Amino acid sequence: MDSHKFEKIKFFHSLWFPLLFVAVLWIVKGIEILTESSFQSYGLYPLDIRGLKGIVFAPFIHGSWEHLINNSIPVFILTLTLFYFYREISFKVFFLLFFIHNFWLWFFGRGAYHIGASGMIYGLGAFLFVSGIIRKNTHLLAISMLVAFLYGSMVWGIFPIVEGVSWEGHLTGMLAGIILAFYYKKYGPSPNFGRWKDEYPEEVTNFMDEKDEYWNIKDENSENP
Repeated sequence: MDSHKFEKIKFFHSLWFPLLFVAVLWIVKGIEILTESSFQSYGLYPLDIRGLKGIVFAPFIHGSWEHLINNSIPVFILTLTLFYFYREISFKVFFLLFFIHNFWLWFFGRGAYHIGASGMIYGLGAFLFVSGIIRKNTHLLAISMLVAFLYGSMVWGIFPIVEGVSWEGHLTGMLAGIILAFYYKKYGPSPNFGRWKDEYPEEVTNFMDEKDEYWNIKDENSENP
């Protein structure tokens, strides 16, 4: 298969889940507006049994359209990057980040409703950045740095500086992302992944000649943790 065609197929396969996730965020906000109701009570409220439902629902709820828009772009880019570069473990990493960081937030967060997908942004960004360092892949580092620049100074978001911002959600997301990056350190793209076929003919040709289905293709260096 031609390398350009393969990359296009791979890219479009990687698109559907990020698009679906962001679409659900917008649908939830649309329903909230159309029904003239507030879903804040479905948010995560730490150390309260009633707040446990927020572990599942909180990331889908946003306080305003601005809040939703600010989260939609970076979460889409980072999720797409995860599914493109880490196709074998993409679902595992995404849902582990989703539940681990919200579970930790339920234990350590302040007594208030925590909502929004920003914790996932910090988790995905941390995972891709740290994994990029571990695997020495400049593509992942560049994308993570770009999102950090577009999203703002992410590092300041883990400190209690801005009132009304769930810095605990940001911190738990980032810690979960870092831990998962080390746990899955043997998975992901090689340092030369993404370069042209004629520069690395044997490596890329071997990769292109795999007979497995798309979602079953493994990195040559991958091992089960």
